[in-house]
Amino acid sequence: MVVVFGSINLDLVAQVARIPAPGETLAGHSFATVPGGKGANQALAASRAGAAVSMFGAVGRDAFGASALVNLEASGVDLSGVIAVDTPTGIALIHVDARGENAITVIAGANGDAHAAQVPDKVLGPATTLLMQLEVPVAEAVLLARRARGARVILNAAPAMALPDDLLRLVDVLIVNESEAAVVGKALALATTPEEFAEAASMHYECTVVVTLGSRGAFAARGGERILIAAPATDAVDTTGAGDAFVGAFAAALDRGAPLRQALADGVAAGSLSCTRHGAQAAIPMRGEVAALAATL
Repeated sequence: MVVVFGSINLDLVAQVARIPAPGETLAGHSFATVPGGKGANQALAASRAGAAVSMFGAVGRDAFGASALVNLEASGVDLSGVIAVDTPTGIALIHVDARGENAITVIAGANGDAHAAQVPDKVLGPATTLLMQLEVPVAEAVLLARRARGARVILNAAPAMALPDDLLRLVDVLIVNESEAAVVGKALALATTPEEFAEAASMHYECTVVVTLGSRGAFAARGGERILIAAPATDAVDTTGAGDAFVGAFAAALDRGAPLRQALADGVAAGSLSCTRHGAQAAIPMRGEVAALAATL
């Protein structure tokens, strides 16, 4: 089972010809409100990739809260661990340009009220893959990781920030993108280029380190093992949520016992497919699509 402790947002998405410059006002093409948040996106991606998933987080007692959970509920994700609080539901303000690139501002809202105690000890056994990100309080992630020593602990260190050493020593798999690798690497006085960071962090913290490389695929280091999975050529229309699609499919693969190389291939396939569609959760592919593309990588 994949247990996700993370953020639940409602995304406010504007389609624009280009990302506005500071102080500039542009007319957009369209607007939509769609469920999002790194935790919820990754939970949905893991579920669509075939895993049994339980979501733990917080939403507000507002109209956005119910809307943010619609896709998770439809996919069969267990939502009994999601609490409702008085703080407004978290939101993300997203601009997506004509090339599929995006600029995102996240307001945590209710995600700041998520706490490790929501996750019961009974779901943190050796059959569990615990998946966390950094859009909930980092201190709570540390507390939960300490309690989950029997489970496989995956940390997607996003958004980029300096990380406490004790958290990194508790994780089994660390996942970052290129910019996050640079931020985390600099803060830890390790290498900051993607492959060198993965190798250095893997050796220092004795864990698997994965760096997603956008259109170049993904690289992983574990002990003396090095794996690079190249991404397929795609016509990207929207990169929003591609990293979350990768992480969810990757976690689901490890959870069902797939080797690291297969999990990387599944993640790259899911991320690549999501870029060919608009939106974050709406673009997350199903297991059959992921498996078919992963087999070609």
